[in-house]
Formats: sequence, structure tokens, C-alpha cells
Amino acid sequence: MGGRIVRAAAIGAAILLGGCSGGAFDIFPSLSGEPPSGSGETITVGPSPAEQQSQPVIASSAAPSAPQAPAPSASAQTPPPSPAAKETASQPAGSQASATGTFVGTKVVQFRRELESLKSAIGNANARYQQLRSVTEQDAQRYYAIVAAISARLQIGTTPGNPVLVSQWNTAQSELDRILTDIAALNTLANDVASQATLSSYLIDSIGAAYTLSGAVEADHRHLAELEDDVNRTVVLVDRLLGEVNDTISRQTAYVNNERRNLTTLSLAIKNGDLFGPSLANRAFAVASAKAPTAGPARATAPPADGRQPLVVIRFDREDVPYEQALYSAISQAIDRKPTATFDVVAVSPNRGTPAETVLNANKAKHEAERVFRSLVDMGLPSQRVTLTARTSTAVAANEVHVYVR
Repeated sequence: MGGRIVRAAAIGAAILLGGCSGGAFDIFPSLSGEPPSGSGETITVGPSPAEQQSQPVIASSAAPSAPQAPAPSASAQTPPPSPAAKETASQPAGSQASATGTFVGTKVVQFRRELESLKSAIGNANARYQQLRSVTEQDAQRYYAIVAAISARLQIGTTPGNPVLVSQWNTAQSELDRILTDIAALNTLANDVASQATLSSYLIDSIGAAYTLSGAVEADHRHLAELEDDVNRTVVLVDRLLGEVNDTISRQTAYVNNERRNLTTLSLAIKNGDLFGPSLANRAFAVASAKAPTAGPARATAPPADGRQPLVVIRFDREDVPYEQALYSAISQAIDRKPTATFDVVAVSPNRGTPAETVLNANKAKHEAERVFRSLVDMGLPSQRVTLTARTSTAVAANEVHVYVR
């Protein structure tokens, strides 16, 4: 019985070993280049649907990647922000300073906010300045267009007191008043920029004082230095803008004053229907910037010395003598030669006839000299540069007005 059991076990082991050998060669291919063992039957496998496509197809159900560790929770990723971090996050982009939690660090954040407010105010002021410049330029263009139309009409010739030219002159006066309004707005802007300059000075002083505060860390002083440099750059912008605004105000004020004198001369030209030119005062300023000496009381009453050659002689031997154009040309040439020149207007009456006729002629000559004086003032010549005197002469047959230069 025991021998049968041993023989049956041996036969079973042989059968199992034979099955395992065939199965192994059916699963793994041969590495020696020989065909695999088995029945030798060839099985053809066709292309898959993905392989039949002309473009590669990425399957949505790709092979699962290696298992990843679970993502940490939000509380594990980022710690809760501290108050100092909140202060830093509230600062504008580009700020180099960050709160350190110290008292000086808090002051740095405050200074940074004030600086950003200052920059914003300066930007708004610059925008206002550019807008005011544009408006002033447009007003000046309209003014010059009207003045050019009046001058062109006078140049080709027109009637004295032409109502069309009078209306245009009034319009030019209104346009000049608009420029005065622009100057007032520029003055307001200059005051605003000056207040910003005061704020910038305050920031500089405050930052300098913050260096001396105790309880600061090294980062605080580094942030203060960066902030100080930024404030200094802003101070340069404030000073430049304030200088440009003040220069524009001075230039526009001088411009309006000159044009007012030119309008006065232009009104005289419209009245006579003849073109003169710019104001005599403006001509003097263009030649030289020296001030004319102020006439004293002795000069106002001193008669001209004998033997002096008059610059202009106006004979009033008839009514409505047209003397303005010749007078303007002579005075203009004298100012070109000597910008500080002053002038003596002398009423000369004939010393002949009865005493009553002599007195009447002298009074009439004085009125004619005053008329010449008003003409000179209307032409823009300052009144303190003109003196009035009177005398009689046996060499003249009718009333005359002599103009002397000195």
C-alpha cells in the first residue's frame, strides 16, 4: 500500500511539472531569436482605432501616474497674516518699505501713505497746469486773430472811427480779459503747488527726525533711507512745477500789460483811420530794459535851451492837422536810438499883434500842446517821460508845437 502511494505522488508531480513548463513558454517570448515553443500557430492582430487616426490621440483615460501625497490644507500652507503683514499688503505697489512691527516701522508706513498722497496731488496739479496752458493759448490765438484783422483793415486804409473796427476792438478787449481770468487760475494753482511744497518739506523733516527714534531695527532705517530718496525726487518735481507756473504767470502778466498798451495805441489808430504800430512803451522795452528817469518838478517847468533843434514841428495853421503818424514815426526812431530818452512838448505862439491876440494865441497853443501830449500817451509813451512848457516867438506866423528829445 505504501509503494502505491509513493508511485502515485511521483506521477502527479511529473504531470504538474510538465504543465508549468508549457505555460511558462506560452507567456514569455523567446530571447534567443528562435520561434517560441507551442503549436506554431500565427495570430494576426489588427491596428487599434487610435492607431488608425492620422493625428495622435491622447486618451482621456491615461495610465494612472504615481500616487501623490495629499495636498496640505490651507491652514498648513500659509500661516495667518500678522498685523504687520496686513499693513504691508495695504501699501501701494512698488513700495520698498514694509512694516516691521516697531513704532518706527509704523511711522514708515504712515510716511509712505503721505508721500503717495503728495504724488497724486502733484499729478493733478500738473494736469491742471497743462489744461490752463492750452486754454490760454486758445485765448491768445483768438485775440491775435482779431487784432490782425483790425491791423490789416487799417493798413489798406479805412475811414476814421470805422464802426466795424470799433466792434472788433471791443471783442479783442474781451479776449484779453479772458487771459486775465486764466492768470487768476494760474495764481490759484501756484498757491496749491506751494502748499504741496510745504508738505514735502514736512516729510523731509519728519523722516530725518525718525532716524533718532529708539526701538528701531536695521530694516527700519533702510526703509527710511529709501523713503527719503523717494521724497527728494518728489521735491524736485514740486519745485520744477512751481517754477514753471510762476514763470508762466510772469510771462502772461507782462504780455497782457503790453497788449493793453497796444490796444490803446490801436484805438487811436482806429479813431484816425491810420495804422501806427505797437505802443511806444513796448518799443522802448524791446530796445532796452533800462528804466526811464522820472521827471522832477524843475524839469517839468524848465523851458528848452535856445539853439536846440526840435525833433518834430507841428504847425496848426488849419483845422484837423493830421500829425499823429509823423509824430509816432519820429518818436519811435528816437526811442530806437536812445531807449531812455525823454521829450519836451513846447507850445510856441506868435508874439505879434495886440496884447489880446497874443494872449489868445498863447492859450490856443497850450491846448494844442496838450492834445499832442495826449496823443503821445495814447501811443504808449509813459506820461512821466513827457514835459509840457510854453513860450512865444517872433519867428513863427501861426501856433506851433515843438517836440524836443533829450
